[in-house]
Amino acid sequence: MKVAGLDIGSRTIALVEMDDGTVSFSEVVDTTFDPLEQCRRLLKDRDFDLLVATGYGRHLAQANFAHQVITEIKAFALGCHHIFPECRTILDIGGQDTKAISVSPDGRVVDFQMNDRCAAGTGKFLEVMASALGLSLQEMGEVAMGAEGEVKISSMCTVFAESEVTGLIARGTPRPLIARGLHEAICDRAASLLKRVGVARELVFAGGVARNPCMRHLLEERLGMPLLIPENPQIVGALGAALSARDSD
Repeated sequence: MKVAGLDIGSRTIALVEMDDGTVSFSEVVDTTFDPLEQCRRLLKDRDFDLLVATGYGRHLAQANFAHQVITEIKAFALGCHHIFPECRTILDIGGQDTKAISVSPDGRVVDFQMNDRCAAGTGKFLEVMASALGLSLQEMGEVAMGAEGEVKISSMCTVFAESEVTGLIARGTPRPLIARGLHEAICDRAASLLKRVGVARELVFAGGVARNPCMRHLLEERLGMPLLIPENPQIVGALGAALSARDSD
């Protein structure tokens, strides 16, 4: 049986294909201004017995080509538990939201918390702040890692934080200190969400921001435990959707 999972996020779209229960293909593309067209390009000339969609655009997919949909919470629980069966807590920081999920030993969702609709502390927040500092996302993480100290960022609102960063630059504050302060602020927000669901070992860090080495380092330091990072943290939701398709009646 050939199945697939499609995770339509605000910044990226991920596709995972499974053939007889084994992942045979995966790809991640930018969502762009036309997610439906991007999905069609991604699925072109690909055939599945069952396609399950997740992510904020899952209902768009269901209205056009997906057979079923599942929530992001369930998709990430399935995907993380498949990769790391010992997983008990999940932190997903994506383009527009942050999710903290507690899972049972068999991978079922026990509890979850999400940030509000504000993009504070997400991948989008990092993108805007990196641009304000004149850095790429990769450069921002590297610069923050090399900082000796930090400056406190008082606002997590993307608009106000950008203004605050601009003011710090104008006063001559070194960019590494600002970059470190921004990462620390995101770490604070993520740790707060995790505490609401309870932090239990083992903790999986997924989503696009999990690729940021500074965030990984700061979270491990703050939580006092190592994090489990998927090889490709951006496809975990799509993998969970594919697993749901595989196990569907």
